[in-house]
Amino acid sequence: MNIQDLISNPKTSIVDVREVGEFMQGHYEGAINIPLGTIPNQLEKFKTMDGPIIVYCRSGNRSGLAQTMLKQMGYQEVYNGGALQDMLVYSNN
Repeated sequence: MNIQDLISNPKTSIVDVREVGEFMQGHYEGAINIPLGTIPNQLEKFKTMDGPIIVYCRSGNRSGLAQTMLKQMGYQEVYNGGALQDMLVYSNN
């Protein structure tokens, strides 16, 4: 499944794994901010997500780490959306 299809799914959660300051400077509309380093402490938030999860960051590196971490925790439908700039392309479609 491609990112555009996932974004179109109303059950998809979009998570920005950048730091709070980065998130405040601009983010994908509707994204929630859970910085990469806080993911293990935010599992309750992830448990409320009942559909696919797209993670993104500044370059795609931290979101790749977040994807791996979440999959290791048992989340199956986790997708790396890449960089914020990549995600913003989808908001214009």
